[in-house]
Amino acid sequence: MKIKESIAVFGLLFAGTLAVVAQDHGYWRAASTNARSITGDITLSETSVVFNFTAFTIAPIRTLKTTEVAAVFDADVNSGVKGNLYRLSIPSERRFLHKNTLCGTESVQWMATFVSGRNLQVALFSGLDEPVFTFDGLANSSTRCATFTYAR
Repeated sequence: MKIKESIAVFGLLFAGTLAVVAQDHGYWRAASTNARSITGDITLSETSVVFNFTAFTIAPIRTLKTTEVAAVFDADVNSGVKGNLYRLSIPSERRFLHKNTLCGTESVQWMATFVSGRNLQVALFSGLDEPVFTFDGLANSSTRCATFTYAR
C-alpha cells in the first residue's frame, strides 16, 4: 500500500472514530413527556449541555460499556452499543420548565447518554461518587434522578 493510500485509510478510520465519540453532540428535540415538561430541547457539545436555554459546563469522564448502557437505559446487552458519562453540576435550586427541578432537592452531578438511531437518552444522577452502572447497583441506588428521551 502506498503512503498516500495509507494516510487516506488512516484519515477515514480516525474520522469514523470521532463520529462515534461525538454521536450524542448536537441539537436534540424533547421527545418524552418528562423531557417536554421539564428540560425542553437540549444541545450537547464537547464542553456544555444546554437545558431550557441555560448552559452548564460538562466534562467527559469515560465511555460506558454495553452492559452499563443496558443497565441504565434498558438497551439490548448483545447490541454492542456504548454510551458516555459526563460530570457536571446543576444546583438543586435551579428551576426549569413549569418550575420543575431535575433531581428534587439534590444537585445533579452526573449525566449518562446513549444514542440509538435518531434518539438520545439522557440519565441524570446526584451524588459525589460515580454511579454504579449495574442492574443491582441502580436498583439499590437513590441517586438516579430522571431519564429523558430526545430525538433528531
